[in-house]
Amino acid sequence: MLKFIIPAIIVFLIVLFWEKINEEIYKRLNIKINYIILLILSVILAIIFILLYY
Repeated sequence: MLKFIIPAIIVFLIVLFWEKINEEIYKRLNIKINYIILLILSVILAIIFILLYY
């Protein structure tokens, strides 16, 4: 039961404080984290489509 509750709480907190997390990373690294996540998701989707094609 705990293995379902703890990740749900972590995901909820990330969603709740997403703007603060994004601002802190932008202040430190001068990179918007939204672009990084979008790039990672597009690469993962491309890999899945390539694997499904062959």
